[in-house]
Amino acid sequence: MGKMLQESLRAPVTKLITPICRGLIRIGVSANMVTAAGALFTMAAALLTFPKGELFLGTLLIVFFVLFDLLDGTIARLSAKGSNAWGALLDSTLDRLTDAVILGSVLWYLISEDDALVPLVLATIVLGFLISYIKARSESLGIECNGGLAERTERLIIVLTTTGFAGLGVPYIMGIGFWILAIASLLTVLQRLRIVYVGAK
Repeated sequence: MGKMLQESLRAPVTKLITPICRGLIRIGVSANMVTAAGALFTMAAALLTFPKGELFLGTLLIVFFVLFDLLDGTIARLSAKGSNAWGALLDSTLDRLTDAVILGSVLWYLISEDDALVPLVLATIVLGFLISYIKARSESLGIECNGGLAERTERLIIVLTTTGFAGLGVPYIMGIGFWILAIASLLTVLQRLRIVYVGAK
């Protein structure tokens, strides 16, 4: 789902943001600066809204700041320096941190409400890190590990759709959304383990 969305929107979105990115490059803004700013603002939005139960506002802010991900890649491609290993590592690290803060902020809210979904959300956090770890570890062993049912984009879409509708008062949506996320994440862990198992042979 996420990949289909990315592919269908990539060309028109890139065309739209290219002039903005060229302007940012002219004033000395680098891709890494945009990456860091996007992550910082996203985490701040989650921490300042979700623990208070302001789920819809938090979702809107996070969706806006997540769009910085579109800018940094385009800036890297247009910049004379181009992309490099440090930029890729920084982007990946901040993605993991941002995901943890978003889900941690939801968890914080649910704990304050003494909600029965706390263990489920905690499980999705662990599974999300396992998905990333398996990929990183397998690639360090020389085994390519791409794909799976719920990569980062898909998981983020599920989380933000869930929090957005929960903020609008849709009943049971938190339970439904996080059960979907947990099952999809578990299946992705198993898929990636299988990819590595086959690749190791």
